[in-house]
Amino acid sequence: MIKILVVDDHDLVRTGIVRILKDVKDFNVIAAVGSGEEAVEYCRKHSPDIILMDVSMPGIGGLEATRKVKRICDSAKVICLSMHKENPIPYKIMQAGAHGFLTKDAGQSEMINAVYKVHSGQKYISPEIAQQIAIGQLDINNDNPFEQLSERELEITMMLTRGIKVTDIAGKLSISAKTVNTYRYRMFEKLHINSDVELTHLALRHKLITSDA
Repeated sequence: MIKILVVDDHDLVRTGIVRILKDVKDFNVIAAVGSGEEAVEYCRKHSPDIILMDVSMPGIGGLEATRKVKRICDSAKVICLSMHKENPIPYKIMQAGAHGFLTKDAGQSEMINAVYKVHSGQKYISPEIAQQIAIGQLDINNDNPFEQLSERELEITMMLTRGIKVTDIAGKLSISAKTVNTYRYRMFEKLHINSDVELTHLALRHKLITSDA
């Protein structure tokens, strides 16, 4: 049996994913939690084979949760789920140690196939996303400014655009507020902006986030 942990902050989505997976005879959904923090804590005590991880969640989010889970339980394989199809999110997620990336509009059969493939040791990326990553790596004139951010800078960007305060970001990432601000001002410099409001507008423009995220 493939032991699966489901991580999503939306109860309805989480319940739907669990229902799909429970219908597969080889799958055993051992837990379903609503945040990256809960996923990390669960993995301190248990060892799932596969973690289906939402990318956009309150708190540390899927990117940082993936990084932390891989440090705690390297044998667990993470498949990230996101409504964000545009780079750099998929590329950074795979860099952080995920073994798969699915869009939330993926069909049931694709999700099941992804779990089987990743469990067998392969990586799985939705074809549309794989093409975008390949094009992004080849296109030296890519005009998405977020491509130049590091994984940590991108994680802090996502938190700031969700309105999370610097002190709270520091606590969630286990770094000082001063360090968060250092990253923040470095991001501003790279992106040629001066405030969190401009950061949010830029993220919306390049579809890093959506207006209802």
